[in-house]
Amino acid sequence: MNAAASRTPVPVFRISELTKVYRTGEVEVRALNGVTLDLHEGEMTVLLGPSGSGKSTFLNIVGGLDTATSGTVLFKGEELTARSERELTRYRRHHVGFVFQFYNLIPSLTAWENVALVTEIASDPMKPEEALVMAGLPDRMTHFPAQLSGGEQQRVAIARAIAKRPEVLLCDEPTGALDSKTGIVVLEALARVNEELGTTTVLITHNAAIQKIAHRVFTFLDGRISHEVVNERRIAPAEVSW
Repeated sequence: MNAAASRTPVPVFRISELTKVYRTGEVEVRALNGVTLDLHEGEMTVLLGPSGSGKSTFLNIVGGLDTATSGTVLFKGEELTARSERELTRYRRHHVGFVFQFYNLIPSLTAWENVALVTEIASDPMKPEEALVMAGLPDRMTHFPAQLSGGEQQRVAIARAIAKRPEVLLCDEPTGALDSKTGIVVLEALARVNEELGTTTVLITHNAAIQKIAHRVFTFLDGRISHEVVNERRIAPAEVSW
C-alpha cells in the first residue's frame, strides 16, 4: 500500500532506553521502562497494549507533550530530550499533528474555521478546504460540531492535524469512542493521509484488529515493548472487522 515498505527504511525517530517515572510522595510508577525502537519515514505504525502499558506516555514524549526521566529521543538526528519547553513548542507547532480520542473542537466555530485556526500559525499550510476534502468532508465545511456525527467530528480533528503538513501524525485511540462502521471511515482518512502525503503515522489502539493496516506493530506491556510484528501483507481499513 505504501512505497515505504519497498525501500530501505529511513528513521524519523531513534528512541533509546526511554524511561518515564512518576512519583507521588514515596510511590514510584514506571510508566516506561527502557523502550528502544525506530519509527520510519512514511510508515504507519500501530502501538497495541492494555491500559497503563505505557503507550500514551510514549506518544506524549515523542510528540513533545511530556519529557522523559531518562533515555533519548532523536528526531531527524536532533535530540528532543535535550530541548527547552520553548523549543518543544516550536517542534510541536511545525512538525507534529495530534489526533486524540476526543475531538477537542471549538463548538462555536464551523469545521472550516476549526481547521483554519491551525493554518493561520503554520509555515506552509494547506488550505482548510483541502484538508477537509482529504479527510472526506467536502460537504461539511460550514457545519458546526453539534451538527456533525462523532465520526465526522473526528475527521475534522484529522483535517486540523494535517492542515499544517506535519511530518509526523500521532493518534491516541482515534477510533476509541466510535462504532466499528464509523471507525473504519476514520481509519480510511488516516490511511489516505499516510499514503498521499507520506506522513509518518503512529496510532495507539487497544483494538487488535486494527493492527493489520499498519506496516509495523509494537505491543506494550508494563512499560516495555513485549514484541514487534512486521505485516508482510497489510489490509485496507474496509477489511477490518471488530
